[in-house]
Amino acid sequence: MFSLKSLAAPAVAGLILAVTPMIASADDNSFTFPMVVNAGAKTCLPNATATVHIQNVGPVEIMDIGVQGLPPKTDFDFFVIQVPKGPFGVAWYQGDIETDGNGRGFGHFVGRFSIETFAVATGSAPAPAVFNGPFPNATVNPPFNPIQMYHLGLWFNSPTDAQAAGCPATVTPFNGEHNAGLQVLNTSNFPDDFGPLRHVNPAAPKPNPVGPPDPNKK
Repeated sequence: MFSLKSLAAPAVAGLILAVTPMIASADDNSFTFPMVVNAGAKTCLPNATATVHIQNVGPVEIMDIGVQGLPPKTDFDFFVIQVPKGPFGVAWYQGDIETDGNGRGFGHFVGRFSIETFAVATGSAPAPAVFNGPFPNATVNPPFNPIQMYHLGLWFNSPTDAQAAGCPATVTPFNGEHNAGLQVLNTSNFPDDFGPLRHVNPAAPKPNPVGPPDPNKK
């Protein structure tokens, strides 16, 4: 999975934020929904918002996210997670979103963001110990059966940035070096076991187009 930065990102982000939330379209198998402020950030960032649009394009989905009401020129880390709030369960580091001078940001990601999104460890194996900060790397993984992951979360990349915004300087493992700040936005507006990604089903049949009858068909 990877992130792409678009030259038209500001315009696209504005369009996403203007879209009516929680819209499922049977025509193109897409889903649009909001993210909400984490309880720990409601006091310091009460106006933070995000709108996410996921569209199935066959073998993958395209996920666009527009954020606003955040501190300007600040880096945030975006994750696919098992449950939206602590303890979060299994998490996947999807990419970064950096805000502009007005506290707006945009992310464009390509991957599997649907009812089929999952993580699995069929057995234990050695893992490299690369980072040894407040949350050092594990050197072996526990085995587990497939776990579906249908929620999203956005974290401050740095506890220092969070503190500068008037938020708690909580240290969490949710960035590339495992020394991030607190969670700002999540999808707790959906049930723990039915997050927004579960609404996107690439195997769902699309409706047949309605049009004039075929004169050659009897």
